[in-house]
Amino acid sequence: MRRFSGRRPISTEKVRAHEILFYWLKYNLSRNHFLLLSGVLVGCSAGLAGVFLKVLVHSIHNLITRKVIFEEQIFYYACLPFVGLVFTSLIVIFIFKGQDRKGIPAILYEIAKNSSNVAPVKMYSQIIQSAITVGFGGSAGLESPIAVTGSAIGSNFAQTYKLSYKDRTLLLAAGATAGIAAAFNAPIAGMMFAFEILLTGVVFTDFIPLVVSAVCGSLLSKVILNEETLFQFGRRHSFDYHNIVFYLALGIVCGLYARYFVVISQKVEHYFKQLQLSRLQKAIAGGVILSMLCLLFPPLFGEGYQSIKDMINGKIMVIIEYSFFRYLDLGNWIVIIFFALVCLFKAFAASITIHSGGNGGNFAPSLFAGGVVGYLFATICIQLGIDNVPVTNLIIVGMAGVMSGVLYAPLTAIFLIAESSSGYDLFLPLMMVCVISFLIAKWFSAISPDLKDLADSGKIFTHEYDKNLLLLINISSLLEKDVSKIAIHSSVNDLIEVIKSGRRNLVAVLDENQHLAGTISVDELRPILFDEIKRSEIGLGQLVKFPPVVVYEDEDMTVVADKFDQSGVWVLPVLNPDDRFVGFISKSTFLNTYREILKEHSEM
Repeated sequence: MRRFSGRRPISTEKVRAHEILFYWLKYNLSRNHFLLLSGVLVGCSAGLAGVFLKVLVHSIHNLITRKVIFEEQIFYYACLPFVGLVFTSLIVIFIFKGQDRKGIPAILYEIAKNSSNVAPVKMYSQIIQSAITVGFGGSAGLESPIAVTGSAIGSNFAQTYKLSYKDRTLLLAAGATAGIAAAFNAPIAGMMFAFEILLTGVVFTDFIPLVVSAVCGSLLSKVILNEETLFQFGRRHSFDYHNIVFYLALGIVCGLYARYFVVISQKVEHYFKQLQLSRLQKAIAGGVILSMLCLLFPPLFGEGYQSIKDMINGKIMVIIEYSFFRYLDLGNWIVIIFFALVCLFKAFAASITIHSGGNGGNFAPSLFAGGVVGYLFATICIQLGIDNVPVTNLIIVGMAGVMSGVLYAPLTAIFLIAESSSGYDLFLPLMMVCVISFLIAKWFSAISPDLKDLADSGKIFTHEYDKNLLLLINISSLLEKDVSKIAIHSSVNDLIEVIKSGRRNLVAVLDENQHLAGTISVDELRPILFDEIKRSEIGLGQLVKFPPVVVYEDEDMTVVADKFDQSGVWVLPVLNPDDRFVGFISKSTFLNTYREILKEHSEM
C-alpha cells in the first residue's frame, strides 16, 4: 500500500490524546483514504457550524420579528440594525483586536499568498460577528461567513496534521463546500461554489473529499433544520417553451441590475474607506442609514428570504403590511413602485451593512434582489396586458440570474436554485437567464469587481494558470545575498582580490550609499587579468556596466519573468524600495523553483 508520507516519530507530549489516533491513521492509510476520512470530518464540522449559525440567526429573528402590532415592529426596524452594526464593531475592536478581514476575497488571498493557512480565529469569529449583524437585521447574507468558517475549519485540520499545500487547499475548499451545502441543503451548489470561486486557477484531480463534505453538510442540514429555516421553495409552474421570450428578457434585466448592484457596492465601499472616521464612528453612521432604510422598506431587514417565500406564495400584502406604503391606495402600481424602490435600495443596504462595520456577504442580497426583480418583471408584464406570465418561475429564475451576475458564478446559481426549489425541470430557463446575466457582467468587467484589485496586484489566483504558479514564488526565496561587492572608487587590484573569494562571475559595484553603480563580469575582465600594465592603466569605472534591467524585491515573479525574457541575461541585481542593492537573482534558480512548484501542482 502506498503510504501517505514518510513515517516519523510522534511525540505524544505535543499532541492531544484524540489526535494520536488521527496521526496513526495518517501514517497507516493511503493518501486517498486519509483525505476521504478528512473530508467526512471537515464536512461534518463545517456543516454543523453552518447549521448552528442558521439556527441562531433564525431564533433571533423569531424573537424580534414575532407577530406584534405595527408600532412595535416599526420600532424594531428603526433600532435593531443600528444596534447590530455597532455591537459587531465593538466586538471586532475589543475581542478580535480590530482584525476583521472577511469575505471570500480574504480566503482567496490565503490560498494564493499564505499557502492556504487560515488563522484559527476564523473558525468562530465569523459566526459571532455575522450572527449579530444579520440577526439584528443587517441586510446581508450568512453564506459568505459560513464559507469562511468552513474554509478555516478545513485549513486548520490540515495544518494540525501537517498536510501538504495541495491537500490543505483541498480541505479548505471542502470546508467551504460543506458550509454552503448546509446553508441551502444543496450539495451540488456547494461543490460548484468551490470550483467556480475558491479553486479558480487551481487544477485538481482529487475531488472526492469535496463530494463527501458536501453530502455531510447537506445531510446535517436536512436532519437538523426545519422547512421554515431552510432556503426551500416548493411552489412553481412547469416549464413551457412558449415562455422562452420571458426568460430571455429577464436575463438581460438581471444582468443590468447585477451590474448596478456591484457598482453601488464598490462606490459605498470606497466612500466608507475614504471617511476620516474611526471604526466605531463608521458603524454608527452606517447603522443610522441602514435603520432608516429598513424603517421605510421592511423587506430590507435581514436576509430577506421570508419575503421571497411570501412573494412566491402570493402574499404580497404581508410584505407591505409593516411599511408606510400600507396607507397608500394606488392599486397594483403602488406595489410596483414599492418593490422597485426595494430593488434600488437593496444594493445600498447590503453594501452599507458589509462595509460600515457589519459582517456578511452578497449571497443572500443577490438572491433576494433577483427574486424582487423577477416579481417586478412579471408584474409589469401583467400590467401591460400580457397573458400567461409565469410569475412564480420568474421570481425563482430571477434569483439565480442576479446571483450569477453579482458573484460571477453561473453554475453555482443554477444548481443552487434548482436544488432549493426542486426545480430541475427549470434547468433550461435557469441556464438561459444565468448565462445571459453572466455575459453582461463579463462585458462590463472581465473579473468580478470585488476581486479586481486583488487580481491586478497578483494577490489572488485567476484563470491564468501559469501566472498563478509564478505568484507562489517569492523573490526572497530566490535572492542570493552572499555575493561579491566592491566600492566604485576601488582599484582593479582590489577587484581581483574580491574575485578570488567570490563564487559567482558577477560583481556588484556600489557607491557610498550602497546604491548600485553597475556590475562587472569576470568574463570581460579576463583580457587584463594577467596583464599588469593594462591593469594599472585602466580604472574600475571603465569596466562597470549598468544592467539592462533591475529587479525590486517587492515585485511579483510575473514581472521578474518578463524582465528575464526581455533582457536575455541570466543574472539580475535586486534592489529594495530605496534603490539600495540587496543581492542577485538568477534565472536558473528561478526556473528550478518553478519546475518544482509545477510538479507539485500538476499532481493536484
